[in-house]
Amino acid sequence: MSRCSRTVALTLLTLLLATSAEAQTQPRYLAKVPEYITTPNAVDTRIGKLTFFDGLPDVETVQRVYDNLDFSRGVEAFLSGVPAASVYAVCKGLDEVGVKRNGGIAITEDLIDARQLFLTANSTTVYVITCMDLKDGPVVIDVPPGVLGPVDDAYFRWVTDVGLTGPDKGEGGKYLFVPPGYTGEIPDGYFVAKSPTFGNLMFYRAFVKQGDIAGAVAAVKSKARIYPLSSANAPPTQAFVNLSGTQMNTIHANTFYFYEEINEVIQHEPGDAFDPEIVGMFASIGIKKGKPFAPDERMKGILTDAVAVANATARAILFAPRDERVRIFPDRQWGTGFVGGSYAFLNDGERMLDARTLFHYYATGITPAMANAKLGTGSAYAFSARDSKGEYLDGGKTYKITLPSPIPVGQFWSLTVYDGQTRSMLETDQRSAGLDSNDKNIKKNEDGSVTVWFAPKAPAGQESNWVQTTAGKGWNSLLRLYAPLEPWFDKSWKPGDFERVD
Repeated sequence: MSRCSRTVALTLLTLLLATSAEAQTQPRYLAKVPEYITTPNAVDTRIGKLTFFDGLPDVETVQRVYDNLDFSRGVEAFLSGVPAASVYAVCKGLDEVGVKRNGGIAITEDLIDARQLFLTANSTTVYVITCMDLKDGPVVIDVPPGVLGPVDDAYFRWVTDVGLTGPDKGEGGKYLFVPPGYTGEIPDGYFVAKSPTFGNLMFYRAFVKQGDIAGAVAAVKSKARIYPLSSANAPPTQAFVNLSGTQMNTIHANTFYFYEEINEVIQHEPGDAFDPEIVGMFASIGIKKGKPFAPDERMKGILTDAVAVANATARAILFAPRDERVRIFPDRQWGTGFVGGSYAFLNDGERMLDARTLFHYYATGITPAMANAKLGTGSAYAFSARDSKGEYLDGGKTYKITLPSPIPVGQFWSLTVYDGQTRSMLETDQRSAGLDSNDKNIKKNEDGSVTVWFAPKAPAGQESNWVQTTAGKGWNSLLRLYAPLEPWFDKSWKPGDFERVD
């Protein structure tokens, strides 16, 4: 045999032996494993390199992914928890100025201004606010005639309307609020509302007619009452607290304290008061009913980082939304707080998470009447934080906006400016932080339209149509249309954008 032949034979023998050895080590029951279900031994990710032994994460990888999991759940707990923290903050703020649950009623006897930190309140109507705690049983609220507003539960879910859009249809009446799980007798003579939570917030407006603020206040005080059902036979003297002129806060935290606000809510409410997914989200970061919220140094650091990112996320969702449905008109900067017209933020089985965050980070109080205004009733809303070129509104610049004629309202319209930080009325030397069509001094253009100016100082000759802003501050504005008419709904009428003119 030649040397070449021997070499070929030796090679074939080697391959045969190797194949035979491999065959002996192959499992008898061999699966055909797709590559896409396997985990590589190392993978580079946004949280660093993750390393595995045949799919088993090493110590460093385990630490990285748990840090990331706690961080991401901390972010989501903020974005999903804003409604609960917001209700808590309102009731806590009221309590701090003497408006006690089940007994006190807050009222803005001389309207509201920037000293009272409320999400997107306005200075055109008298506000009446009270908080209920149904933990000890049903609570009665007497509602005066001619008001408008909702009652929301501890997660800002709608319970009922009162007044014009409520069952009393604007005539006033007695409402009975019943706690979850209540099995006691419910007496006749009440509009009955059953809430899934102990905590509830009532927030309604008493409209000022012909500038008579005192008359609107007196009408509320003559009828408005809150007391436990157990005191119905002899209700106590009603305590009213005038919020006008006070310095107070009703806005939830954007720091680690936010999670402590959520913990207060979870500890007070029934275990099944909220969606189990959200309760589970809170529990995953240590907020669990019946247990102390006491994160260790590592977890507190992660949550402190998470709330900073979450707050930035909420601000991006609100002021730079990527959801095209937020924009009301394709060629305008005006947006809606109710994407899809749903007060529950539902769309074909989907819970619109960003839409829910957008609304509750910006506003207080929720009702179907706000989300889906009806022709000639209720109110319609549009907000804007940008000028006609898409730039953020700057308090040191001068802008103008024109509302074409006729403005489609059955009652009146208003424009209010809000602070970019607090989403509350902008702090200036102008108490109203806006203007409305009830002001007889507003000048109209020759064609009946109205041009409104926004600047630190009034442009010459425009004092009556001027809203003051503050240099160094970002701001945004809400346009309100009370009793909106058909041109608003069919979009044949649309407001101008804010045009920078300096």
